[in-house]
Order: sequence, then structure tokens, then C-alpha cells
Amino acid sequence: MNIPAELKYTKDHEWIRIEGDVATVGITDFAQSELGDIVYVEVDTLDEVLEKEAIFGTVEAVKTVSDLFLPLSGEIIEFNESLEDEPEVVNSDAYGKGWMVKIKFSNPAELSELLSDVDYKELIGG
Repeated sequence: MNIPAELKYTKDHEWIRIEGDVATVGITDFAQSELGDIVYVEVDTLDEVLEKEAIFGTVEAVKTVSDLFLPLSGEIIEFNESLEDEPEVVNSDAYGKGWMVKIKFSNPAELSELLSDVDYKELIGG
């Protein structure tokens, strides 16, 4: 199971890469393996300002549909549009080309509530 140490994580199986005041968000390798083959990623909250843990989109897999929860309060400033044509890239490159949104986060204090790689490994029993 791939859990990069430089990223932060949530209990909802999302990863977060922080660059300045922008956070790139995707689902973890564990999440994509649990979901199975991903066939559709929907994010209809582009340019919206949402609170932490608000639903910002969904991931549809062959087996199920899963909500995506915002890990930090802020504005969704970018959606990975390549996922519209190739949602399966989330399965093959969850931490790279499979990213989902970028958020301009508004409350840096929320960063301390995110999980480290060690905490996330414990959460999933790794």
C-alpha cells in the first residue's frame, strides 16, 4: 500500500498536498483499491467556497458511488478535467495524475487536524 510520507490524509481516505495556500486533493491508494475500477469522477463545486467536510463531488466505481469530502475550508479553484475522459487514472496514479481538485484554503489552523502518513497507516490497519 502506497502512503507517501510528504502528504497529509483524512479519515475519509483523501490525501492532501500543501503548496503555499493551495491544497491539492485526491483519494488515497487504499480508497481506490477499496472502490475498484473507477468509471466517473464528478465535481460540480468549481469556484465555490465550502466548509471543511462539505461534499465537493463523487467518485463512481463499478461497485459503488462514494462522496468526496473537503479536507479543508476554502475555495475550489481547479478541477482535474482530464478525469472526465480518463477517470481510471485515479486507479493507476492516485497520488499523481489522479488528483481531483485544488483548494485555496482559508483556515490554516485546520492543517493541524489532518493525519500524518503514520496516523493514516494506523487508521487503515497498516
